Amino acid sequence: MPVVAGGRVEVAEEPLRRFRMSWEEYLRLPDDARAEFVDGEVVVSPRPSHRHGVVVGRLMRAPMQALPDLEVVPEAGLRLPGDRLRGPDIAVFDAVQSTTFAEEPPVLVVEVLSPSTRTEDTVRKPMEYASADIAQLWLADPELRRLDVLDLVDGAWEPVLALDDDHPAGEVTVGEHGVVRLELADVLPPAAG
Repeated sequence: MPVVAGGRVEVAEEPLRRFRMSWEEYLRLPDDARAEFVDGEVVVSPRPSHRHGVVVGRLMRAPMQALPDLEVVPEAGLRLPGDRLRGPDIAVFDAVQSTTFAEEPPVLVVEVLSPSTRTEDTVRKPMEYASADIAQLWLADPELRRLDVLDLVDGAWEPVLALDDDHPAGEVTVGEHGVVRLELADVLPPAAG
């Protein structure tokens, strides 16, 4: 429902919804459902905002340009240990996946935070990605204009790069694939005024 705040109309983002469901029921959902399967529950996300989509598009460019031999895929279905199927905002693979849901861990995943998915993206998913041995995680926060890059080291996430308005550029090594230069202004647009 729209809310007037400070002379602007703001639309509150819907929360995540969870439903008990079997894997077979999940597979019968429409292809365009924004739903992930986690431990016998379907986690349904609201449609992303326009700004979220802009950030995803901008973040896809960096690895596509710097690492042209890798496959950069938005919202790829990713099978994870423990009866889970997640759809990171971006997954980067070193080989083309030939199955409906990627079975091999990507080289890195990217999550763009939004109010409705912040806890899922910063608490639950990183633990699941670590259990799948995904080597790198990028967390982009459009509200705070921050991009954190984490490497998986001995089963735990360690920060390797943090970009914000005070530190607006840097480079990150993506395994043995190469280096990606990141500029905050290129990946996170200024907040709408």
